Amino acid sequence: MAQRGELIDNKYEVLMEIGRGGMSVVYLAMDKHLNKQWAIKEITKIANDANNEVVVQSLLVEANLMKRLDHPALPRIVDIIDDSDKIYVVMDYIEGESLDKILQKNGAQPQERVIEWAKQLCDALGYLHKQNPPIIYRDMKPANVMLKPEGNLKVIDFGIAREYKQKNLSDTINLGTRGYAAPEQFGGRGQTDARTDIYCLGATLYHLVTGQNPAEEPYEMYPIRTWNPSLSAGLEYIIEKCTKSNPDERYQSCDELMYALEHYNEVDDEYKGKLKRKLKIFSVVAAAALVSLAVGITFNALKVNENDKDYDKKISVSTATSYDEKIETYKTAINLYPYRTDAYIKILDAYDANGQFGEAESMEFMSLYNSAFSGSNKGKYDADGTDFAELNYKIGTMYLLWYTASDTEGDSLRVRALKAEPFFASIVSNDQLAGKFNKYEIAKSYYALCSFYKNYVVSSNNVKEPTYEEYESLLITLKECIDNLDEYDSSDKAYIKLTVYQSLLNLMQGQLKSMASIGIHKNEVTDVMTNIYDKTNEIGNTITRDVTINIFNNIVNNRDTYMKNVDTVYKNVEERN
Repeated sequence: MAQRGELIDNKYEVLMEIGRGGMSVVYLAMDKHLNKQWAIKEITKIANDANNEVVVQSLLVEANLMKRLDHPALPRIVDIIDDSDKIYVVMDYIEGESLDKILQKNGAQPQERVIEWAKQLCDALGYLHKQNPPIIYRDMKPANVMLKPEGNLKVIDFGIAREYKQKNLSDTINLGTRGYAAPEQFGGRGQTDARTDIYCLGATLYHLVTGQNPAEEPYEMYPIRTWNPSLSAGLEYIIEKCTKSNPDERYQSCDELMYALEHYNEVDDEYKGKLKRKLKIFSVVAAAALVSLAVGITFNALKVNENDKDYDKKISVSTATSYDEKIETYKTAINLYPYRTDAYIKILDAYDANGQFGEAESMEFMSLYNSAFSGSNKGKYDADGTDFAELNYKIGTMYLLWYTASDTEGDSLRVRALKAEPFFASIVSNDQLAGKFNKYEIAKSYYALCSFYKNYVVSSNNVKEPTYEEYESLLITLKECIDNLDEYDSSDKAYIKLTVYQSLLNLMQGQLKSMASIGIHKNEVTDVMTNIYDKTNEIGNTITRDVTINIFNNIVNNRDTYMKNVDTVYKNVEERN
């Protein structure tokens, strides 16, 4: 077992242990050459131990499989070290929390959130199954899925994944987690294939939406509405179909399962009842079809007009309305017209006015947003329109400037930047918005800041240091962000501005050594810092809240220390050169 401070391969310094399995240990380590954090899985070879040999081979299979994969829900392998008695696999360090930990803390998860997670996992498994040859994961369970700070999922631990061999009648070895594993993974019932992963995913969804662990008593998966009658009959049907004992009775591909997830409400009892009633009425009054059609068209036109008026009324609630009533009213408006953006922005404004946008509000809002604007709904809304860009800009700024992270996330600009980045990315990646969206350039500067955090401050997918040009771009971006904050208007704008100023100063302090080493001039750094201090002093006379005063004092009191750090770092770099 590696000790803290130990160097692996003269390159990776062990920082701490972050995970442990039956025969493997996972460390957080710092790449001394690149100054980046990675996760390193270690397994010890034991001579003449058949079980150990299986695990070692599984680890090598995992590494070699993942080296050629490229999917946002899958971690990336960057190095494999095979010495005489140990094997180390160096991979992306994934920040976040595993779904089993979330279940332990919070119990069953909201249905809409689980369905959105199901789509992400189904897409990842579908990608694996479409490899040549197909890759069967075989160990889907909440403990092997990480929820990242920005809300996306990552599938981890490919130790028992295998390539599908068409001519094999059965797997050579039985592996999997009992309770989540399909019957064919145990007892020689044939070879595992894509339908095996579909079973495991179904068992995982069962656990997530009910809070009942299929690996514990009563060791059965009852219909999900046994535990919660308010759950969807459609989702219940999907989970039951996924977890059929006979693979031929399950969904036969992830594409088929994805379609079911996107249309789960169409098999709800209420929907079935409507279809039956419609069919009965149609058969009785077939002769009046043309008249009914004409009446229906008129009724629909009246109904649309009525809905329009109702929608406008709901998004224009009185300022005297309570916070909770506003949120529920805006949700009702979204149910009327899911692809109109006004009500979503109203909800964000309500969060802002209430002074709270944390994990609970984020989950509440993203459940609504993802249900309407997920990839499967593409074409139902104008993705190139300025209304959708305005919504994404609003969400991005709420996360970047306002989001209050939970204790497990860590309250920092890094977390906020990760959550905000996808929304600014959706704007700047759309060339059609460049000439027609008035906040396009501001979005670009925010996106650049978020991207720097994503690529170089968080465990990165990029294995290189920032270049001189990238640091120059960062400094320009910081200036733009500081200036853009002048336009930010909120009841708590002083607090927001000071929080961001402090975070930007911390970012610059963390990058000082690298900037000096790569040739960024000291005056460029001090100019940005001086600008921040000038802006801070401008706010000083306007603040009254204790928490805001504390941030102000922290920035002002540490000015000399931060400026002295700049002098010291640049002096040390000059002396070395």
